[in-house]
Amino acid sequence: MAKGGDKSAAAKKGLKRKAASEEPQETTLSDDGTAEDRVHPPKAAAFPPGFSISEIKNKQRRHLMFTRWKQQQRKAPPKPIPKTIDNQRVFDETVVDPNDEEVAYDEATDEFASYFNRQTSPKILITTSDRPHGRTVRLCEQLSTVIPNSHVYYRRGLALKKIIPQCISRDFTDLIVINEDRKIPNGLVLSHLPHGPTAHFKMSSVRLRKEIKRRGKDPTEHIPEVILNNFTTRLGHSIGRMFASLFPHDPQFIGRQVATFHNQRDYIFFRFHRYIFKSEKKVGIQELGPRFTLKLRSLQKGTFDSKYGEYEWIHKPREMDTSRRKFHL
Repeated sequence: MAKGGDKSAAAKKGLKRKAASEEPQETTLSDDGTAEDRVHPPKAAAFPPGFSISEIKNKQRRHLMFTRWKQQQRKAPPKPIPKTIDNQRVFDETVVDPNDEEVAYDEATDEFASYFNRQTSPKILITTSDRPHGRTVRLCEQLSTVIPNSHVYYRRGLALKKIIPQCISRDFTDLIVINEDRKIPNGLVLSHLPHGPTAHFKMSSVRLRKEIKRRGKDPTEHIPEVILNNFTTRLGHSIGRMFASLFPHDPQFIGRQVATFHNQRDYIFFRFHRYIFKSEKKVGIQELGPRFTLKLRSLQKGTFDSKYGEYEWIHKPREMDTSRRKFHL
């Protein structure tokens, strides 16, 4: 009996040695330079497809497997970012690099350099097309309360070519013309004086102050802040500088008013808000109006000249709108 017991014990030891030899080993050098084997524990097996933890009868085993399943779920990769037209935008070579020397030189020598160098102060003339209707007139009046140092002039059959020399002689820096069709404002011409450029926009989605729900009180005479979003290309950079040159340099933050030009997919959304400080950490905004949307149609060198003007950029739908992921601003 003793001999049989010794054989069974030896067999068990042999099985243990065989199992240990089957474990993966890695030979490394110890601190004294001798080789030593390092045994790695076997990796946990992944759950097979169609496996259900509820089929396990043992309560403790079921709880252990459920805990391991929860740990695997926490280690799952994050959800991918959904694809949109904006983040799938086609690369444009004209995207502005803030550190580009050529861009810095162009900004220092373009038509808006005198404004950004604080050599000139904005003075804006706002006018309309011939025989404007009430909605267009009210939009001009509300724009004059948004843009400081702006004056509204109602045209009486006077051509723009005659208005521009008068504006230059009276030290106006910009001219804004609101056009209309069927009593609805549908276009905006912005001309920087005295040497241009001139931009023509299509205007849509116009909402006056009375048409905006939960709007705030009428704006004050404080100089607002200006926010320009997503004007990234060379063309968009020029348009953004045109909008910035309409407002004086130093905003009065005590007025808590901000004018926003937000470009998204070549549509420029204009909003006018007031900050509402609810507490030291919470800040809300209250829209004051008006609001509208602009779409650039052309950018012309010099002042307004519909016949002999030289155009820097013209929107051509058949050639430029072939891809929904191609944007120009």
